[in-house]
Amino acid sequence: MSQSTHPFAPSLPARRGTGRTLTLMLAVLATVVGLTLTHRSGTDFGWISLVPSLIVLVVAIATHRTLEALAIGAISGLILLQPEDFVGELADISLSVMMDETIAWLILVCGLMGGFIAMLEKSGCTLSFSHFMTRLVKTRRQSLLSTAALGVLIFIDDYLNALATSAAMKRLTDRFGVSREKLAYIVDSTAAPICILVPLSTWAVYFAELLETNGATESAGMWLYIQSIPFMLYGWVAMGLVLLVAIGIMPDIGPMKAAEARAKGGQPIPDDAPDVALGEDDVPRTRPWVGVINFLAPMAVLIGASAWFEIDLLKGVIVAIMFTILLYLIQRLATFATLMDAIMDGFRTMMLPLAIVAVGFVLREINDQLGMTAFMIDALTPHLTVALLPAIVFLSMAVVVFATGSSWGVFVISIPIVVPIAQSMGAPMPLVVGALLSASSFGSHACFFSDSSVLSSQGSGCQPMQHALTQFPYALIGAGVTALGFLALGFLLT
Repeated sequence: MSQSTHPFAPSLPARRGTGRTLTLMLAVLATVVGLTLTHRSGTDFGWISLVPSLIVLVVAIATHRTLEALAIGAISGLILLQPEDFVGELADISLSVMMDETIAWLILVCGLMGGFIAMLEKSGCTLSFSHFMTRLVKTRRQSLLSTAALGVLIFIDDYLNALATSAAMKRLTDRFGVSREKLAYIVDSTAAPICILVPLSTWAVYFAELLETNGATESAGMWLYIQSIPFMLYGWVAMGLVLLVAIGIMPDIGPMKAAEARAKGGQPIPDDAPDVALGEDDVPRTRPWVGVINFLAPMAVLIGASAWFEIDLLKGVIVAIMFTILLYLIQRLATFATLMDAIMDGFRTMMLPLAIVAVGFVLREINDQLGMTAFMIDALTPHLTVALLPAIVFLSMAVVVFATGSSWGVFVISIPIVVPIAQSMGAPMPLVVGALLSASSFGSHACFFSDSSVLSSQGSGCQPMQHALTQFPYALIGAGVTALGFLALGFLLT
């Protein structure tokens, strides 16, 4: 009997624990206890506010375990905040996060999206679409370019992009020996970085309202957002890098090189991946064109319904699931019980990414209480000039979003601070807004526990840390080019 590969399935340990992990945990504990004893109660934490996020990065890189790294970082921050009752504070913050409307929305959307995609998989429609695309796509390069093109077309929301694009293309890219890590990189690079460039996306609606509320413009916030799109450099750079990677001009770098070598050797799906390849005998057989229509019609309903309900993905996926169940029952592709089981199986596959995002929200709340964002801004403000402002805003906010995984929440705090500074210095507001949005999309793209990165890895069929480590060199190159671009624009336009 084969063992379950579900993320939360009980299993025997593959090997005994090593002293390396124990040494790491003791070092983390000693660091946190030492800082707690030296910090004076009632004073600002200052640079100490950076410690929990640094601990998350160190533990994640050392163990390749995302959820555990976030939990350890969160507990470390709570010990700094409430050394006498950090357990009680952990319970209070966890309960507060789980009662948050955003988390509830995420659980429903991601769980239902997982169920929706599972129905497409188990009905054989995803496989039919893959066979159809194989007739059009003849080379490995074409498979990568078509994946990037589909990602650009699904611009309405980064969650929808991450899950829909990967579901549509992963069986195709498997046929051409593309690693799931490279697929996840392309999917993630066409999620948030592309969404910021389109004024019809959820990102545009959210940030336009935030800009208008904080007095960044006397006209409509959306007009300022549209003026800022040419200056959202990270989105443009990320899209350019994806094309270079897909065409083959940009070589495989670091861990991506090893992943691609494994895929070309016949194993596109990495070990311990949250995905299995479906065989021809595992799904119902239908006529090729019928299978393609049965795949594309639910996807079209999902996108159309989301747009109809004012870019609300929750309402869109509910409509799409209802439509798909009815469509498949009429054709007798599956029984009602089979479709319900597929929805529940899909929901279960999303449990690990949802847990990662939820613990990420806990860490964000702890970082807010430690004052990390305010510390970063206060530390950099004395060094600002009008020419350096865009580059410094991009770099500082990129670090904050990367450390917190909160590509939207951070800017509720930072925009009310950055906008008045830019106005007082006479900096071009579209350029500053472009720097803010570039930082937000970089953080969402590069952070290994951000929601879109986690969903991209889950949808593509690889672990979050496998995706993060293979993607990070490319994201870092993009950030470097973007920073230089803002530095040049700062001197040219001010």
